[in-house]
Amino acid sequence: MSHNNQKKIALINDFCGFGRCSIAVALPIISKMKVQCCPLPTSIFSNHTGFQSFYYEDFTPHMTNYIDEWKKLNLSFSGICTGFLGSVNQIKIVKNFISEFKNSGTVVIIDPVMGDYGKPYPTYTEEMCQGMKELVHFADIITPNVTEACILTDTPYQRNFSKSDIIFLAQKIASKGPKKVVITGVPQKSYIGNLVYEEGVEPRMIRNHKIGTERSGTGDIFSAIVAADAVNGVSFGESIEKASHFVKKCIARSIELDIPLTDGVCFEEVLDTLK
Repeated sequence: MSHNNQKKIALINDFCGFGRCSIAVALPIISKMKVQCCPLPTSIFSNHTGFQSFYYEDFTPHMTNYIDEWKKLNLSFSGICTGFLGSVNQIKIVKNFISEFKNSGTVVIIDPVMGDYGKPYPTYTEEMCQGMKELVHFADIITPNVTEACILTDTPYQRNFSKSDIIFLAQKIASKGPKKVVITGVPQKSYIGNLVYEEGVEPRMIRNHKIGTERSGTGDIFSAIVAADAVNGVSFGESIEKASHFVKKCIARSIELDIPLTDGVCFEEVLDTLK
């Protein structure tokens, strides 16, 4: 009996019980888009690190045994999607996973969760940054924000890059392997832009009016939609538009319900509008 009769995405990310981010957000999004989501946890959190207190368990020692059981089942994946990785060892495990499970029909989507506001996250050492640069070579699609695009290309960060600067960053990333690049969160006065770069297609900026304040999980929603669309054969530009508009809708509804910023976005309220 085959376990591979339905499209599946292997989702490699941390699991957070409260705060709406990572696997807890991406799994229902991918499922709503009619793709089976198979999570591979990297860490377990009671709630995310934006809260004053949280419980945390590193899943690294268990990841290889977990993956071995998938091998016994002869699982194959239409997509492999990665999120936050907490150590050099985890990056190595992900490289091996992609090498072992990627086939001619597998799309690899990497969300290089490395930093924001011009700086790497405190957990990201120089060795980890180098590891992520190597992981980029495995990607078909990559979804960095402006800070991460700078880190990946060894480019000094600026607060106000021009569109041509952002396109140049995307080109440099694409030269490392990914055929499709979206640089997210590009500030443009009262707008937030996402630069869509695809080999053989004119680059374009998809813009939405800026609303509210940044919340946890929006990047996970974005990359989950892009991943599910990729395995469903949706065009890249259409997918980025869909993800951008859906994230904005989630933020707007969260503001209406006065959801605390720490609690992420109440995507459940508008999930029925996602196709």
